[in-house]
Amino acid sequence: MDESKGRLTRDGIRIYDLADFAGMHRAGRLAAQILDAVAPLVVPGQTTGALDQFITEQVEAAGATSATIGYKGYEHASCISVNHVVCHGIPGGKVLKDGDILNIDVTVIVDGWYGDTSRMYVAGTVSRKAERLIQVTHDALMLGIEAAKPGNTFGDIGFAIQSYVERQRMSVVRDFCGHGLGRVFHAPPNVLHYGRPDTGPRLEEGMFFTIEPMVNLGRPETKVLADDWTAVTRDKSLSAQFEHSVGITAHGAEIFTLSPAGRYHPTWT
Repeated sequence: MDESKGRLTRDGIRIYDLADFAGMHRAGRLAAQILDAVAPLVVPGQTTGALDQFITEQVEAAGATSATIGYKGYEHASCISVNHVVCHGIPGGKVLKDGDILNIDVTVIVDGWYGDTSRMYVAGTVSRKAERLIQVTHDALMLGIEAAKPGNTFGDIGFAIQSYVERQRMSVVRDFCGHGLGRVFHAPPNVLHYGRPDTGPRLEEGMFFTIEPMVNLGRPETKVLADDWTAVTRDKSLSAQFEHSVGITAHGAEIFTLSPAGRYHPTWT
């Protein structure tokens, strides 16, 4: 399907055909498989650059393309965000220490379709507060996905995430959001992880987008470092994120990026 074809809603959101779900499943599955494969390498003493090199090799071995290499000058096949880095952490010489938590975000292109997903990992032994942050963030994502069904609005998704996170005395990052995707990396809508019920565009069958809440132990404010990529918490509190790509069906959200090995959560065996 040519991205220029097909129906757009009045909010500029593309509606895909049922046949297009298969392409998104292929791309999403590969991205998830790569994140499964890298899990055993996330150990104290490992560098984030070595993790990214492994991911690069996995993308190439699958005959796929990295969506991030060359994107606005970015040079890596993943973003790796450690501890108080909220998102867009650049892989390099940073050595993981025992107890570090990190998000690894990978987007691949398979037959023109984009598979975008991220998940949390732990190097060594996780602290109790970090473990709770990870669990709350994962639960918030799944509550957002549960709210993603025809007739609901994007505000319903954001409200489901925000209200749950704030009940846990944590905060939702406002400065970054999910996005539409398909045969492009980023497209309408912006998927906010906070909001009010029954506000924003209404969900329809055939919409493809990511839900990717970032949750901080402290305040929600972030700042971008001098490299123009790395976003960190202003108060240096820990941050966590999970991301799935989904498509809306008549019954709800179909997840394209499920972990084939069941390793989507770092404490799952």
